[in-house]
Amino acid sequence: MSNSNEFLFLYYRRYPTVEKRAKAFNGASYVTVPEDGVFLKALLFELKLTDRDKNFVEYRDSCSRINKTSVYALPTGGDLWPVLAFQKSGLIYVCLPLVEQSLKPRPPLISISGISQAFALLSGLLVFINSSQKNEAEMSAKVGQLPSLLMQACPLGTPLDTDLNGLLDNIHVSTNHMQKQPVWRISTYKGKPQVNVCITEKVKSMQYDKRDVADMWQVYGTVTCKCDLEGATSNVTVSLNLPANGSPLQDILVHPCVTSLDSAILTSCSVDVMDDSAFSGPYKLPFTPPSDLFNLCYYTSQVPIPPILGFYQLKEEELQLKLTVNLKLHESVKNAFEYCEARIPFFNRGPVAHLEYKVSYGQLDVSREKSLLVWVIGQKFPKSLEISLTGTVTFGSMSKEQPVDPICSGSTAYVKLYFRIPDYTLTGCYADQHSVQVFSSGKPKISTSRELISSDYYIWNSKAPAPVVYRTLFF
Repeated sequence: MSNSNEFLFLYYRRYPTVEKRAKAFNGASYVTVPEDGVFLKALLFELKLTDRDKNFVEYRDSCSRINKTSVYALPTGGDLWPVLAFQKSGLIYVCLPLVEQSLKPRPPLISISGISQAFALLSGLLVFINSSQKNEAEMSAKVGQLPSLLMQACPLGTPLDTDLNGLLDNIHVSTNHMQKQPVWRISTYKGKPQVNVCITEKVKSMQYDKRDVADMWQVYGTVTCKCDLEGATSNVTVSLNLPANGSPLQDILVHPCVTSLDSAILTSCSVDVMDDSAFSGPYKLPFTPPSDLFNLCYYTSQVPIPPILGFYQLKEEELQLKLTVNLKLHESVKNAFEYCEARIPFFNRGPVAHLEYKVSYGQLDVSREKSLLVWVIGQKFPKSLEISLTGTVTFGSMSKEQPVDPICSGSTAYVKLYFRIPDYTLTGCYADQHSVQVFSSGKPKISTSRELISSDYYIWNSKAPAPVVYRTLFF
């Protein structure tokens, strides 16, 4: 759907089979899907894209109706719900997922599996439409490919593979099939069977070292799979396990190919207060694998500590800056990095003209642009698990080539950490050869791996103001 001065459908698809199922599931609470024009008008009103001269509409904008999600109820002669919609790069992506229960009272979103399936499908569409798109001709070509792609990705309205680019790469189907395969399985693998499972956790952190501001950190995990298996009806089950002291997985979002889930997995939510009854696995995910690499699931977790605690002080004295950085690796974290470094940028200043420093461990370098200090820590912390850096920096005259940042003005500054720890996760989550069950002909080779990677890992100058992040907005 285009988002411009004149709105129109670039592509839409209705599934009568899904509408028939919705009538059966919803019963008396079923709301008929309206004609396209009526649907479009209601959607644009809900997204505040019509009547722009009216800044406030009571029904839509009152405090009693604050929408914190991308799920909407459209007034179309009855509230059409749940409509998932979001805008990106001048387009509106919309989907009305199936709710397999009555709509009155409205069930919680987390209990509706169709929501996550619809989000995955729209995300796949977004990636496909925006990949290598340079002009209207390419856009039209991509839109023209959607009917055949969705026939395989979403047969009869059920999302099974949301990687549309992967489907396009494998669109050529062999005409010689040894066994009957579903229409959405576009190829049958021939070769040595193997299954690869990789768990990647990214840890974000905002540390302030202030009494009135709480430090924040969060873990986001992705389980990636690649299943090269002969036969079109192979089934796989991956079990994610935690050690006794592991942190429970929450907000689990699974790929549409997952065939069933324990209710405890669906209801594990980071919004709830953590307690001893939190589900700690194993998290069993049975699925019929797509032919390409795909993300089996995503999750979050509220771990008790960040892997590296930091302290940063930056003071301006006369014409120079005095800095102090202390870093401490938590004793429970694996001390074996592929790489680890701390980057200290200087914004709104001239190039580094003079630097005097002392490091207790590692090596300090100045970037070629002379606006960044790079503290290369290496692959291990020392036995004490603590390291420090002190120094003074003077700067030359400001030039156009020097970086500018409106937030990092005055003494507001940060240290950003970059690291990767192979064969380790902060939650303790793991999958080994015994965690993967394959139901197909032949005995496959099973490979599993895991890793922890830093992502937006900031330590702010404790002697100056800093942007504050709260957990409810920390994504």
